[in-house]
Amino acid sequence: MWESKVDIYNVFELRCKTTCYFGVGAINKVGDIFDTLKNQGIDNVIFVTDKVAYKVTGAWDVIKPELEKRGIKYVIYEDVSPNPTTTQINEATKLALENGAKAVIGIGGGSPIDAAKSVAVLLEYTDKTAEELYEGKFVPTKAKPIIAINTTHGTGTEVDRFAVASILEKEYKPAIAYDCIYPTFAIDDPQLMKTLPKNQTIFTAIDAINHVTEAATTLAASPYSILLAKETIRLISRYLPQAVAHPDDLTARYYLLYASAIAGISFDNGLLHFTHALEHPLSAVKPDLAHGLGLAILLPAVVKQIYVAKPEVLADIYNPIVPGLKGIPGEAEKIAVGIEKWLFSLGVTEKLENLGFVEKDIPKLTKLALETPSLGLLLSMAPIKADEKAISSIYRDSLTYISR
Repeated sequence: MWESKVDIYNVFELRCKTTCYFGVGAINKVGDIFDTLKNQGIDNVIFVTDKVAYKVTGAWDVIKPELEKRGIKYVIYEDVSPNPTTTQINEATKLALENGAKAVIGIGGGSPIDAAKSVAVLLEYTDKTAEELYEGKFVPTKAKPIIAINTTHGTGTEVDRFAVASILEKEYKPAIAYDCIYPTFAIDDPQLMKTLPKNQTIFTAIDAINHVTEAATTLAASPYSILLAKETIRLISRYLPQAVAHPDDLTARYYLLYASAIAGISFDNGLLHFTHALEHPLSAVKPDLAHGLGLAILLPAVVKQIYVAKPEVLADIYNPIVPGLKGIPGEAEKIAVGIEKWLFSLGVTEKLENLGFVEKDIPKLTKLALETPSLGLLLSMAPIKADEKAISSIYRDSLTYISR
């Protein structure tokens, strides 16, 4: 196939609203980015990350000398958790203000980059808190410059206007979407993904699959979001098994990362609906739950529910995973079972009951999906009516196996 002929070491500019340097070696573009910041009078930054991402990937080994070469002052906040919280965002903002940071650089996957976006907003609205931001108490129109150095191939947050954080005391996990939080620059370098653990390699790729499943079937879907969805699923179905079997395979990482980025662009245009709106309550209640695993558990049941409304689109984009679909409403069970079996083939066999959820939890989860700030907007984009009955049915079908 033509993918094998692409020079993965040719770092190109993926231009959306963010300028994303993409390809093996893209991390070396940080010097150019720092020059741009210096030319704008920015000589003091905060890095928002976790305790592992910026070190184990090797990113910091490149970044630190470039900072020192240019005399850019910096401080590091490294306490972001896998599901970032508003408390962490407030802490990082306080550190940034105390040290006079003029720009925010996120290093990591979706969690650190989303937290970085949030900090960038709060540095412009110093009288506000992260809780106020995520509960929609104000609408930001500006943020400090954001740089996203991505270390996973799943979220697409490095090229979109979305961010997510949990308000633990309320068991809320809202999302925000504002033009002011598009990163100015992003780096997508496949060599930073070689150290991703097997489960995170799988879960992040499944996150991208969910992004496009939703973006291709929302009320705001377009030929563009559907085209990107089709290519995302094709690439992930082809290269995810290769990356799992051979973690150092940079070609596999390159195409998973590209799939993740175009999936981010797809849902930046087409938006999201059920799987993300229903996963957020799961990981709000159980903060240790990996976002991608929660999405994987819900995916077959969501596709089963919405297939009647979008059979032609779903049959087309899912052909690499569930071949032979005709795009008729009666295939809902068939595609759901096919997706579930594909997940099983990757070793993802968990269901909600394996996480400790039971039937009596469904009303609470349904209530959170309906009442958490911002999730109503996602649900309003679903291709079927996203009422209590539909939401409860998805959670119920996700408790155990559809194929049994």
